[in-house]
Parts: sequence; structure tokens; C-alpha cells
Amino acid sequence: MIVAEQKPIKQIYEIIKPYKKVLILGCGTCVTVCSAGGEKEVATLASALAIMSKELGEKGEFLQQTIERQCDREFIEPTLPAANSCDAVLSLACGAGVQLVSDMTTVPVVPGLNTKFMGITQEQGVWTENCRGCGDCVLHLTAGICPVSRCSKSLTNGPCGGYNKDGKCEADREMDCGWILIYNRLKERGMLDNLRKIMEPKNWSLASVGKPKKVIREDLRIEPEKIK
Repeated sequence: MIVAEQKPIKQIYEIIKPYKKVLILGCGTCVTVCSAGGEKEVATLASALAIMSKELGEKGEFLQQTIERQCDREFIEPTLPAANSCDAVLSLACGAGVQLVSDMTTVPVVPGLNTKFMGITQEQGVWTENCRGCGDCVLHLTAGICPVSRCSKSLTNGPCGGYNKDGKCEADREMDCGWILIYNRLKERGMLDNLRKIMEPKNWSLASVGKPKKVIREDLRIEPEKIK
């Protein structure tokens, strides 16, 4: 999932301060799971902003709505009348959601969250990065542990010479060495031969950095003339 965290309340208020009527739009998937932008967070933020507005002698009006996903047009469309009736939309979604809502509305759409990374729920209240979208997954060779995200140097052919004997990374003593984790799991599963397979240099042009990427499935597309 995409992990995000809410911007400081004072920063959010400064962002929406120019607008009198604001729709706070939550997202019901990733940012709900990481407790950053779901229905509960929308309600809490709306209440906090209303209190701040009142204390400052301003007359801000804050509407609330949470949709299934802000990264799909079909879920955004039903909320457009409410969004376009406001002066702005405060989106509690990842950066992709903010941009799509902005593409579809006629009013400014501003972010209420900072998008952090793709990751997992490690434990209650703790989320960790597990994927950097490198575009060339090698998890079948590394027993399901990503060397790009779990190694601080993103090494793809074993650990560097500086890992610590206790299995920690030399760059961050609080971080487990990704390649020690990979080795131990390969050993447990009888797959150590995978370490003999030399990986080619990573083609970073496939990664989710630099030029915006696009995935097209022609078998799933609908021809324009067939769309009514």
C-alpha cells in the first residue's frame, strides 16, 4: 500500500486559509489503513479546522466526504457536484489521488498529506517501506525480501563488506542488513543456490523516478467508439 502521513494542522490551515468553503475529501483505501486520510481522519481534521477558524474570527466552512479511492475516476465522479460547489478541495489522499481529483474538478485541489512510500503494516502504528517500484522485480531470487528497498545501498548481489556481525547495516545500526535477511531465509528454504545467480546491473530507467511511467494493457482497453 501507499503510506502517507498528515501534514501539520497549522500548515494545512495556512494552505486552505484563502478559501471559505472547503470539501475535505478522504480516501478509503491505502491512507485509511495507515490512519492518515480515512473517514475518521476527515472528521477529526474538519473539527480541528473549524475550531481554528472560529478562534481566528474567520468563517470557514468545512464539508466532509470519503470515497473508495481517489486514484480511480469512477469513484471521483459522484463527488464532483459537491467538490465544484466549494472554493477548494482538501484531499487526504496520496499525491496520485490529489492530481486525479484536480484533473477532474473545476476548483483548486490541495494536499493534506505527505506521501511517504510503498510499504506494509509492520505492527500496530508502524509502517515500513518494502518496495521502491524499481520496475524489475527480483523477489523470486531473494526469497521475497527486496534488496533494493531493504538494503540501504540497494545492492543486488550480496552484502557489502561493512555489514555488522550482529546482522545490522553499517549505515544505520537500527536497520537489519537486507542481505543477511535474504541469506537466512534462502538457507531456511533450501534455496542458497540462488546466491550463485549473478544479477545484471539494475536498469534504473524502469524505476518510478525521473520520467513519468505508464502501463498499458491493450486487452483491457475499451475502444472509444464502443464507449457510450
